[in-house]
Formats: sequence, C-alpha cells, structure tokens
Amino acid sequence: MILSRKSLARGCAQRRAVKVSARAVTALRSVRDAVPALPSHQVSTFTNSSALKNKLALNTFRMSYIVGNGAKACKRITPRMCGIIGIFKYEGNANVELYEGLLMLQHRGQDSAGMVTTDWSRFKEHKENGLVKDVFGKQDVMDSMKGHCGIAHVRYPTAGSSSAQEAQPFFVNSPLGIYLIHNGNLTNTEELRDLLNSSRSFFNRHLRTDSDSEVLLNILADEVHRAHQRCLQTTGCDPNKNKINFLFEAGEMTMRLLKGAYSCLALVKGVGLVAFRDPFGIRPLVIGKRSSPQGDEWCIASEDCAFGPIGFERVRDVLPGEMVIITEDGKLMSRQCAQGTPTPCIFEYIYLARPDSVLNGIPVYNFQLKLGTALANRIKEKQWDLDIVCPVPDGSRPAAIQIAAELGLPYREGLVKNRYVGRTFIMPDQRLREMSVRRKLNAMPAVFEGKSVLLIDDSIVRGTTMTQIVDMLRRAGARKVYLASASPPVVYPNVYGVDMPSRKEFVANGLTIDQVCQVLRADGLIYQEVDDLITSGKELNPDIKDFDASCFTGRYVTGDIDEAYLQKLELSGRGANRRATQKVSLLNERVMVATA
Repeated sequence: MILSRKSLARGCAQRRAVKVSARAVTALRSVRDAVPALPSHQVSTFTNSSALKNKLALNTFRMSYIVGNGAKACKRITPRMCGIIGIFKYEGNANVELYEGLLMLQHRGQDSAGMVTTDWSRFKEHKENGLVKDVFGKQDVMDSMKGHCGIAHVRYPTAGSSSAQEAQPFFVNSPLGIYLIHNGNLTNTEELRDLLNSSRSFFNRHLRTDSDSEVLLNILADEVHRAHQRCLQTTGCDPNKNKINFLFEAGEMTMRLLKGAYSCLALVKGVGLVAFRDPFGIRPLVIGKRSSPQGDEWCIASEDCAFGPIGFERVRDVLPGEMVIITEDGKLMSRQCAQGTPTPCIFEYIYLARPDSVLNGIPVYNFQLKLGTALANRIKEKQWDLDIVCPVPDGSRPAAIQIAAELGLPYREGLVKNRYVGRTFIMPDQRLREMSVRRKLNAMPAVFEGKSVLLIDDSIVRGTTMTQIVDMLRRAGARKVYLASASPPVVYPNVYGVDMPSRKEFVANGLTIDQVCQVLRADGLIYQEVDDLITSGKELNPDIKDFDASCFTGRYVTGDIDEAYLQKLELSGRGANRRATQKVSLLNERVMVATA
C-alpha cells in the first residue's frame, strides 16, 4: 500500500505524541512518589490520602513544568458577578439614567446587558450580549425604551450559559406580569426545577433556559398565584385591592424555598418596583433617594457608586430578608419577609466592589486601607530587603498606598495599564498568548531598574497572569520581586454568584505558600490572614457579626454546601469547562494527554 506524504507525517506525529505521553506519565508518577506528608489542614480538603497525594503530585509536576518551561499566558481570572439597578421617577423617561447607572456598574459584568422600562400600561425591553455602550449605543434603541420606571442589568454568567437568551431581565406574563433581574446564585436550583415541574406548581411551569434567575422568577410567580388563591378561598377578598399584599406574602414563601444568594429587582404590573434580598445579605443591594417637586424618587442598585452621576443619595441597604416595594405612585413600603442575619460576602470588599461604594455600612475604600495596614504589619515580620512598593492596577492601589505608608517606603506606579484593550481571548500560539497579557500591562524600567520590589495585588486566584507580571518586572531590571496579596489564598469555590467554581483552577489549592511562590517565580510571597479580613469589617460596622469568607475557609454560611455539591459543580456545573481552561494555561498540550 502506498501512503501519501501527509499520511506518513500524521503517523509519525501520532507516534511522537504517544512517546511524549508515556514520558509524561512516568514523570508524574515519579513526582507523586516523592511527595512529602502534608499538614492536616490540607489533608481535610480531600477524601483520602491517595487522592491528596495524586493532587499534590500533579500540582508539583505542574509547578516544575512552569518553572522550567514558562507558563502559557491566558487571560486572568476576573471574578465577576452581576450588577442591577432600578429607578422610579415621576416624570420623563428613566432610560438614560438607567444607562448611566449601568455604566457605573459595568465592572460587575461585561457579557451582556438588559433593560426594561414601563409607564405601567406596557413594558419596553431590550437585551443583548455585549458591553453597556454597545447594547444601548444606538439612538433608536434608547428612543424605544419609554417609561418613567425601569430596571437594568449587567451580567457575567455564573450559572447557565453565555447565550443572549439568558441575558436578563426574565419575564412571566402570569400572574400580573413580572420582569425580574437577579444578582447572586441559587444553590438548590435543581430541587426548585423539580418543584416547578411537579403537581405542586401551577400549570407545571416551563423554563426556557438553564438560568437560576429564571427559576427564581417562576418560584416567585408561583407563590403570587398561591397568595391569590388563599385570598379567594379564605376571606373572599377583592384580588385587585390586595396585589401588594400578594407580593409580600409571596416574598415570605419564596424565601423559605430559596437557598443561596440573591439580590433581586422586579417590575410587577399593578404593584410597582420590587426589591428583595436573601436572609444572609450575601450580595449587596442599596436604596437611594432624590427630591423632586412631585415627591421622593427612588433608585435601588447593587452599589451606591451608581447614585452620584444621576443625582441620588444613599439612604440605606435593603436589609437581609427584607422586601421593599415602591408603588406605582411612588410610595415606599417594606416588610421583613424572613429573619435576617447580615453575613455579606467579604470578597465584595476585596475585589468586586468599586472603592467609592459603601456596602452594608462599610466604605469599601476604608476597608481596603485597613487591609493594607494589617498586611504591612505581617510584612514587617518578614524583614525583606525592599526599596519600593508597587500595585498591580487597579484594585490593589488603596492597600498598596497604605502598605507603603506603614513601611516608610516609596510608593511607585511602575505598571502602566492599557485601558483601550478589549477582552483577552485565548490565543492560538505561545507568543500571542504572552502578548495577550503584556499588551494590557507594561513595566517601566525607570521605576524597577536595580530595585527590590514589593508588588501588591488585591488577590491571586489562578496565578497565571501574576507569573507574567513577575517576569515583566525582572525584564524591566528589578533586582528582586516580592509579592503580597491583600486577600488570603483562594482555595474553595465561590458558590454564591462569583465566577470561581473549580478548586482545580486555584494556584494555592493543594500547595504550600513556598510552592506557590515558586510557581509565581517570586523571591517571597505573603497572603492576608482571614482573621484580619473579618476584624477589619467588624471594626467598620460592629453590627455585622460575621462575613461569608467561604472561598478562603470552605465554611458556607447557608449550611447546604457539602463535598458532593462541590464535586458536582466541578464535574458538571460551571467548573467543568474551567478545568479545560486551566490545562491550556498551565500545562503543555502534550502533558494534557497524560493527565486528562
């Protein structure tokens, strides 16, 4: 049989791949057999010692490969959630102010944006994938969004997919007509889906998407139906005069069913603008007010940084377990639908929220300054030989400024960020992958030449970008590069609405701090302590007794998260594809064959 040149080449390539795979397996086994015993706090993450040994072997093998050959660059994990805003005003259209508010919340989500407005006779809706300026950049789109009340949303998918169909808001036409937007993540979504498809639900509700937000909306709609039926069957009331009570009753029953994190806004025909928050207050939701000749006008948003450009002033947070209704005529009503225990997500203050926001009575900027003070005290114990302090822009600046002041060192902006670069895509080869990071940040030799640098970042999640940044500083002439993270090591998934679903993507998972330091190619590494995080928050608001710090500690405040849930999340949920991303970013493709 005569073989073509292409067939021969393909056969040779396949044989080489098999040989490389065999060598990789042998290397991995040799590393695994040499793994030392670990402290008990790391052993507890795994079900048995064999699994632990395999995990650390893979991480050590990965570390040695990175140190020896150079990590492949891909985009930094940017933990994102969603941003929501609702506005009630007496005159004029709310569309432009909703647009301006969304721009202020764009940092919370960049995959899609949506808006719905109403004059309470009909709704106008528009949503697409893309940034706010792109989705609502056309004049004809904005001109169509009529109505003096509305809600709007920016999304980063944490459940479901990136499909434009899953962009929010979601709508049900019965009962009443409800549009809803949601920030957070439900942890009992499958159980709720079964409920909606059972005989306990009105008409076996059909769901069009995989989004937990659509599930939440239908649960709420179901409970409004039930409140209506109870009214008719018990007192024979006039339903048209009791719609607001139906919503409050539905809020109470919905909060009994839902588990997880949710801050929600809804437009309900015949009722008004509705806001509610889960009993732990994990995700933020803030009320703003401004005066007008007709009376007070209202804005409710994920962060109060959205209020300033549109003239609203912060009033208070929506309380955990509270439902607030702004009626069609502008009256604010509220009810405590569930007993609330404020336990906000601590990661909001480290990374997610803007520094000009105040969440749960805590100024984000002041919190970050406190983190700098606490971290500086621990850096002093290291007695590193340091010349300058430099932040990784932008989120680490407050902590870095405070650290520099506490250590008595010069604060220098040595990394210049290109603000006109769009989203980073996974590039087809090594050179382009490196460029994808380097085009976003550039290191200045004038700052780093001959210096021992303390580099501050707000968090180190996967570490791929940090490896590249350390390399940039060395190429710019840095004599030594020490790293300090304003957050503790991220070693557990965030299940409450932050896009960090898989333990296998975290650089610190299964490795000691010294090993992580080697992966990042730094001369030294220090992390923030969890106790310092909690203490900083409590000092700024003593009414908060605890925070959700589950991505650092593995203690989930809702009490319904176990190892089986985390395994399912990693294998078939949001983490399934994320593992593939990590393999591309941290392992050579040839090694993937051996370890997949």
